[in-house]
Amino acid sequence: MHFLLGCNHPSFTLPWRTLLPYLVALHLLQPGSAQLRVVAPSLRVTANVGQDVVLRCQLSPCKDAWSSDIRWIQHRTSGFVHHYQNGEDLEQMEEYKGRTELLRDGLSDGNLDLRITAVSTSDSGSYSCAVQDGDGYADAVVDLEVSDPFSQITHPWKVALAVIVTILVGSFVITVFLYRKKAAETTKQKGKDAELERMDAKLGTLAAELERRDAKLETLAESLERRNAEFEKLASDLERRNAQLDKLASDLVQQTKAVEKLNSQWSKLQSLKLTKSDTIQNNCIGYEKSPQAVNYSPLSNPEKHHEAKRRWYIKSDYPQYPNQRGVGPAHVGTHGTPI
Repeated sequence: MHFLLGCNHPSFTLPWRTLLPYLVALHLLQPGSAQLRVVAPSLRVTANVGQDVVLRCQLSPCKDAWSSDIRWIQHRTSGFVHHYQNGEDLEQMEEYKGRTELLRDGLSDGNLDLRITAVSTSDSGSYSCAVQDGDGYADAVVDLEVSDPFSQITHPWKVALAVIVTILVGSFVITVFLYRKKAAETTKQKGKDAELERMDAKLGTLAAELERRDAKLETLAESLERRNAEFEKLASDLERRNAQLDKLASDLVQQTKAVEKLNSQWSKLQSLKLTKSDTIQNNCIGYEKSPQAVNYSPLSNPEKHHEAKRRWYIKSDYPQYPNQRGVGPAHVGTHGTPI
């Protein structure tokens, strides 16, 4: 691709000395040569489907295009493929969103190149590169041709050969795949069979172990039954003994009550005895000096000694001898003898 006009453009192939006469001629033929112009390559840009392409155009004379209004327009739809203004990308066609880029590195040299990524056959056609700034408006046309190498017409025998080769290769691949799959399944099945045999042997061992444990459990069950019978017998014996203990406890309670009653009576008697002993002690002095105590010794004649003692000491209110009321100190003599 040869670009005849421009400045500092990477696609230039002609030296400046060759271009100088053309530039002088253009300047002489057009007195208003300072007017803004856009120059595009005359050759059609070609690409295959899926490739990235760069549509090139150049300002003439060369000038900084950073502040220019640059528009790439598709002739077929009259829509904006890319719109640049004052350093910002503006609206564009829906099918080109995310696929176009204005190469800003060359804007300072007047290059207005546009990159389109992943082109398709629908991108084929003419594109207009339009520029507008304070000097005026200018545009140029760039043609793009996108071809699909797989859509070209081929010979029927080539197609048939390709189909046959494809079928043969596919059949071979399928055969190899099925053979490997079958071999793998066979190996896997053998492994499963061996595993099943091991499991059967293990299950047989477990069954024998379970039988032994069942016999042991039956023996334990019989032993438990015997022990349960023994426990029942012991329980009945304990019940009888508990009944006996209850009866003994009841008897003990009754005996305790009787003992408490006797203790109460004994306490009363003790208190009464202490009272009477004081009275008897007061009367013992006269008896010891009486002739009855001398005549009747408790060792030689205890009965008469006791009778003499009783008749001497008894008082009218002594409870041991209720039939002797009226007998007391008032009825005895001065020396203790009965009156």
